[in-house]
Parts: sequence; structure tokens; C-alpha cells
Amino acid sequence: MDSIPKDFRTKAKQAQGKKAVIGSDIDLSTYSMPEKNQHEEIEDLKILKSHKNINTLHKAGFSENDNKVSGSFLQIDHDVCYSKSKQSGLEILPIDVAWEEHKDWLKDYWWKNVKVDTDKYTAETELRNTRGYFIRVKQGNKIIYPLQSCLFISENLGAQAVHNIVIAEEKSDLHIITGCATAGNSGLHLGVSEFYIQESANLDFTMIHNWQENFEVRPRTVTTVEAGGSFQSNYIALDPVKSIQTFPTTILEEDATTRNNSILLAHPGSIIDAGGKVILSGENSKAEVISRAVTIGGDIIARGLLVGNAPNIKAHLECDGLIMTKGEGGTIKAVPELEANRPDVDMSHEAAIGKVGEDQVSYLMARGLNEEEATDLIVRGFLSINIEGLRPEIAAAINKLSGFGKGF
Repeated sequence: MDSIPKDFRTKAKQAQGKKAVIGSDIDLSTYSMPEKNQHEEIEDLKILKSHKNINTLHKAGFSENDNKVSGSFLQIDHDVCYSKSKQSGLEILPIDVAWEEHKDWLKDYWWKNVKVDTDKYTAETELRNTRGYFIRVKQGNKIIYPLQSCLFISENLGAQAVHNIVIAEEKSDLHIITGCATAGNSGLHLGVSEFYIQESANLDFTMIHNWQENFEVRPRTVTTVEAGGSFQSNYIALDPVKSIQTFPTTILEEDATTRNNSILLAHPGSIIDAGGKVILSGENSKAEVISRAVTIGGDIIARGLLVGNAPNIKAHLECDGLIMTKGEGGTIKAVPELEANRPDVDMSHEAAIGKVGEDQVSYLMARGLNEEEATDLIVRGFLSINIEGLRPEIAAAINKLSGFGKGF
């Protein structure tokens, strides 16, 4: 991708040491970047059925059975092993291939939403010249089945840095289910994602994390939603991880809407700093940010920021936390913020942190459940957020993540 404008690389070099505004710092030199061309392309996803890590891929929402998907994208380390659309009007390409094919107009989207010099993590992504996916649903196309993608890391202490661009053109409709997973116990994932939702288009995006206890994760995401468009984001992190820091931004134009859901579970030793920011810049735009956070020994900072910049906007922020530890260890900090820059806005927030009520457990035990089963049922109900469009097998997989049904 040498033909990418040099000013991006110049800005990235200048930002190499720039720490993030939010979250703990990471020494990037600790992690090695695997060489490219280490994993072969595959012609048929069914080959993955015998893959040694197929169960890990399943937990990340990716399946070798593609009869109910519109397309699939699989990247292992820095090699795109599979990238194929099954639906007319839907384009799926490795990001470098997309640049070569569409650079005459793709240059207008490249590092536009996310600035390359935002911090050291965006800079590193550009300087590593790595891959990622390009997804475009063309104007007027309503894609029935979801598109599945997976970003997989195969080695301990390996780093993966990806740059993703998703474009939903006017009056289109698409649901993406993407998973991040690893076979190793430790490593680093840097993910820059730029979403462009054009006028009256709809995009649902579900992200499922399946990391390991010594993994560090730094996503950087910005979404723009044009007039009449809609965006639903579902962020699911239920497995052990060393640290996650993410604060995606969504910018809404006139009559645009967004709903951002986060489902977070912090295991002992985990630090999860996650949330979302919505800037309501267009008249009559609407936003809802919902967070469900449970700690069984780790630390969670659940952030939310709504910024009202236009008349007649409506926005609500909700953050609920559940502490499952019986002694010391495990914290939840809710940070809900509202910023109103006009008098004619309707904005609200609520936050609550507590524990499982003994009366709830006793009630369920009186109806035949043991204490462990009763507690699991309460927690599953607490974490339950309606995520429309998921295939039943993926919804079932999410419900079983991190040992649900086996007790905490």
C-alpha cells in the first residue's frame, strides 16, 4: 500500500509516543508483529471443521457453516485467509486490496473518521502497514443474512494491528457479526475501525471478544451516521482479558438514530475500561447507550457521554453494574455524562451498582434451583439485552460464554 498519501505516515511517526487520553499505557515494544504470508488462503470454509482452534472461532461467533451468512472474512495474524461475498451488492475485501481497487474514491474515507495521530495505537496501526477488512453494501441493497468476520491471533505475545473500513451506502441494510479471538495466552490487539453510514441506511454491528487472560486490547472506532440513517452497536466482552480500553464515538446527523449496547464481565485480574460517546449534531436525532457490567473479581470503568448539539434531540444513557465478589476485589465505576449545548434537548441518564439480592436467590431456590443455578439465572437475566438479528446458534453461544450455566 505504498501509494497511500505520505502525510498519513508522517503524522503517524510524529504520534508514535503519544499516550491515549483514557486508559493505562502499553509498552508496544513488548509485543512482536508476526510476519506476513505465514497462513495460506482457503477456498472453502468447511476446511476449518478440522482446524485445531475451531471451537475458539465458534465462541467468537464465526462458523465454517456459511449457509446462513451473506459473506465471510477471516484474518489470522496478518494474513487474510478467506474473504468472500455471497450476496450481490455486498463487497468484502482485504483493506489493502480495496485500496488498490478503489483508491480513486476510497482516499476520501481513509483515516477520515479516526485520525491517524489520535494516539500511539492508531499511529502503530498505520506504521505497521497491516491489514483488516473493507466492507461495502451498495446503495439500496437490503442484505438478509448477516456477514461474519473474525480477526484471530495465533501466537503468544503476538500483536495484531488492523485497519477496518465499513461503508453502508444510501438506503442499504446490513448486519455484521465480528469476533476477535486468540489461541495464545498473551498478546496485543490494535483495531482501528471507521464506519460510514449514508443517508437512510441501516447498519447493525455485533462485536464478540474471546481473548485470554494476558491479552491487551485497544480498539479505536468512530462512526458517522448521515440523515435518516441508523446504527446499532453491540459490544460483548465476557472472557478473561488483561485489559481493554475503548471509547467509540458515534456522530449523528438530522433524524439519525443509534443504540449502543455493552455487555461486560470482568474476571479476576481484568481491567475493562469501556463505553461510548454519541454526538447528536443533527436535529431530531436520537441515541440510547446501554451498559451492563458484572465483576467477579476484576475492575470495570463503564463510561458514557452524550453531547447534544442540535434542537429536538433525544438521548438516554443507562449503566447498571453487578458485583459478584463476596469479599475484597472487584470494582465497578460508572461514569455517565451529559453535555447539553442547546436549551431544547431531552437528555437523561441513570446508573446503579449493586449485588445479587438474597431474596431473589431464596425465591428461585424455593422453586427447585440450587444456589449456583439461581445465581447464574439472575446474572444471565441482568446481562440480557435484546440484540436483534442474531442467528439462534450465535445467541446460544453468547449465552454460554465464560461458563454461564456453570456458576461463578
